[in-house]
Amino acid sequence: MNKNSMNIVDKPIPKGKTEINISSFAFLFSEMIQYCQDRIKAAHELEKKLSDMGVMIGPRLLELLVVREKNSKRETKLLGILSFINTTVWKALFGKPADSLEKSTEAEDEYMISDNNMLVNKFISLPKNFSSLNCAAFVAGIVEGILCSAEFPARVTAHNVAVEGKKFPKTVILIKFNPEVIERGA
Repeated sequence: MNKNSMNIVDKPIPKGKTEINISSFAFLFSEMIQYCQDRIKAAHELEKKLSDMGVMIGPRLLELLVVREKNSKRETKLLGILSFINTTVWKALFGKPADSLEKSTEAEDEYMISDNNMLVNKFISLPKNFSSLNCAAFVAGIVEGILCSAEFPARVTAHNVAVEGKKFPKTVILIKFNPEVIERGA
C-alpha cells in the first residue's frame, strides 16, 4: 500500500496547534450566546443552555484528548481525571493549565478548579438584566460532559468569586460528584 492511497482512518491523529486564535474564538462564542439569548427570558436559562452545549462537547473532547495525549488510556482514578482536566483539558481549551485544583474543606464530594482570567468571560459585556450571567457555564458543561463520559458522574457549575485588590473576579468551577463516585473510592 503506497502512502497516497492510505485511508484517513489509518493516518495518525496530529497533535494540533496549542495556540488559540482568540478573535475566532470570541466571534464563535458570541454567536453561540446570541443564538441562545434569542431563545430565553432570564440569565439562568442562558447559563443552562450554555452548560448544555458544553455537556455535548465534553465527551468528544475527552475522546480526542485521550487519543492524542494518553495513547488511548483513560483515567480510572478520581484524582487522575481531575488532574487531567486541570492540566490537559485546560491547555487544549485555553492554552494554559487552570490556576488551581482544590478539594473542598466543607464537603467530601466537592472539588474546585479555579481560573483567574477565564477566557469565556473576558470579552463579555452584559446588559443590566443579565448582570448575574456567568458565561463560564459553558466550560462547566464541558467539564461535566467529560466527567460523566469518564464514568465520574457529577454536577458542575461555574461561579464568579471576587478577589481582593483585583478588578475582575476569578472563576471557580465547582464539581459536586454523585454519591456513588465517592462511595466506590475512585
